[in-house]
Amino acid sequence: MDMTRRDTITLAGGALAGGLAAAGALAAAPAAAQMGGARRLGSKEKVAYWVATITPCDAKGMFDPGAMKAVMEWHQKCGADGVVVLGTSGEFPSFSVAERKRITEVAMQHKGNMNIMVGPGTPNIVETIDLAKHAQSVGADGLLVIPPFYFDQPPNEGLIHYYTQLFEAVSIPINLYHIPGTSEVKITHELLTAMMKYPHLAGIKDSSGSPEGFAEFLKGFPELNMRCGTSNNLIPAVEAGMGAILADGNQFSDKCADIFKTYRAKGDWKAKLAHLRAAQGVIRDHNMGANTYASMKYILSLRMGGPMMYARTPMPQLTDAQKASLKAGLEKAMALPTA
Repeated sequence: MDMTRRDTITLAGGALAGGLAAAGALAAAPAAAQMGGARRLGSKEKVAYWVATITPCDAKGMFDPGAMKAVMEWHQKCGADGVVVLGTSGEFPSFSVAERKRITEVAMQHKGNMNIMVGPGTPNIVETIDLAKHAQSVGADGLLVIPPFYFDQPPNEGLIHYYTQLFEAVSIPINLYHIPGTSEVKITHELLTAMMKYPHLAGIKDSSGSPEGFAEFLKGFPELNMRCGTSNNLIPAVEAGMGAILADGNQFSDKCADIFKTYRAKGDWKAKLAHLRAAQGVIRDHNMGANTYASMKYILSLRMGGPMMYARTPMPQLTDAQKASLKAGLEKAMALPTA
């Protein structure tokens, strides 16, 4: 998935219903964060694979809870260590606050033994805290929080204040989401350093795709889990003892999981990565200009054997020609010699 796309940020986020009540609760609530103590990363091990899951919708564009159950079971069967719910691949800005809570609840009902992170981020702190508290209340293992998007790179002072309110409101492990090509907002070293006083700062997801920038994150914060969000940074992530959150898992969850399974077995995990990249290349060659979300859902539907899943508006659905090309590409990708 091209993580520099701005497709998912065309909507402003969830509805404001209940915002005033949530604001009042925020003002009255005591700080949940406990200063000091051991770092809480939210997972048993750092070198692990989370799939950045899609959010399944029916043909009318409504969330499909039955399909979500099937998706969660598929990823567990494939060997995923965890799932990120309502990230970029999950089209999170396209769903209301109420829908996002429902999606989170269904995912948690079918988590199995996987580690679940939830994306509560919105451009306003009231809804972000509301969604974060909800995720914590239903048992999520952690949060992945995009900075307040739409605003063009707020100063660090403002971002520190935004995240401080969040860290004070919940005790669940929090990961910051660095995807500046989409959010227009960078997660800086200054911001991370300011949040280090909170033991539930768990790490980041770096979807910038920059090898140089990711290397600086690895150097600067080795005690956190500095997860890569793009496969081009997977080798330095794993070699540094870090994990990954991959949208590629929607098409090839088994291949992504196999990389980490082989790593733990001290096998040739880089050969498994090369196999994943070859499969990715075949799909790119057969994409025919299809939007990322519709194509991921279509391929996942084919791999699972149904149900069929559709993109959420404003993303268009696939044409018949695009479907035929992607299906042919998937057949070629699955026929590639295994590593």
